Amino acid sequence: MVLHLGEDTVVSMKNVIAVLDAKTACLSRINREFLKTAEEEGFIKKVSNEEPKTIVLAEVNKKSVIYLSPISSTTLLKRSTFIEKIALDRKNTEGNK
Repeated sequence: MVLHLGEDTVVSMKNVIAVLDAKTACLSRINREFLKTAEEEGFIKKVSNEEPKTIVLAEVNKKSVIYLSPISSTTLLKRSTFIEKIALDRKNTEGNK
């Protein structure tokens, strides 16, 4: 299952490590330093030119990637649970046949 982060960017749910609200995460000095270092080292991928609302930490091809998404963390959470709900509904429906 994949999570759509905006524009043409999707990430497999099994590769997602954390989904963080950008404003809240950037309140911490250590998080800001971490993001600055990650940007300098090329680990950050901006999903769009819009202001990032969410920071998504993932492991893709055994490499850490930090996605800056314009979609709110609440919406991404809803999307991820929606996908799980569909899978559970399908499993329950198939089990009743």
